Amino acid sequence: MIVRLLLAALAAGLIAGMAMTPAQYLKTIPLIMQAEAYENGEVPHSHGETENAVAAPAAEAYGHSHGAESHTDDSMLGFGRFWDTVLANLVAGAGFALMLAAAALLTGIGFPEGREGVTRGLLLGAAAWFCVQLAPSMSLPPAVPGFPYADLGDRQGWWMITVAASAVGLWCIAMRPEWLVKVVGVVLIVAPHVWGSPVPEDLSSEVPAYLASAYAAASLATTLFFWLLLGGLLGSFLSRVPEEQTA
Repeated sequence: MIVRLLLAALAAGLIAGMAMTPAQYLKTIPLIMQAEAYENGEVPHSHGETENAVAAPAAEAYGHSHGAESHTDDSMLGFGRFWDTVLANLVAGAGFALMLAAAALLTGIGFPEGREGVTRGLLLGAAAWFCVQLAPSMSLPPAVPGFPYADLGDRQGWWMITVAASAVGLWCIAMRPEWLVKVVGVVLIVAPHVWGSPVPEDLSSEVPAYLASAYAAASLATTLFFWLLLGGLLGSFLSRVPEEQTA
């Protein structure tokens, strides 16, 4: 039974992780490359008054300076940007799938065979996206290279607290019938944002604000695709495990 659950979760995670790579190369990685061009001073300063005047040199620098992926040599794992991305997505997909399956089993969420199991998986994926991506992004949005950052440790600590609080709060709202518990859930979700996320000391940046906002939106869109695909696949695969075994 454990082997079947693990295989179902790993299969869902690996498929979702592999599908995430083309989505990132379509939406987010071009924006990262443009931001890197600004960060490295490869884009001349524009004195135009419109966004198009800034976007033109950015696109030109992106096309000329990243044809051979200028940051490939700086890749974290040494395999180049593309293969680092693929490997990171596979590992992240497998890990998130195992965590999502564990959360489903611990909270008693079952996956009946057929469409209902897939639907429950999609709802679970949407809930995970809210906790892991959307809720933290309300106060600490995804940022491109060269944009102002607060201390890494402070950001990681606040992010983990926000994810945990959002998960518990969402569980209180969705899984508990008592109104008082639901109110506590709302308070838990809102509390980290009332407390406030870490703020960088220096807010100056060479990266245009429109590029950072476009990246934040694209990042949320691609991660929504990832979590929905992961949840749907997980619901489909786990629905094939007999219910008496998961119980």
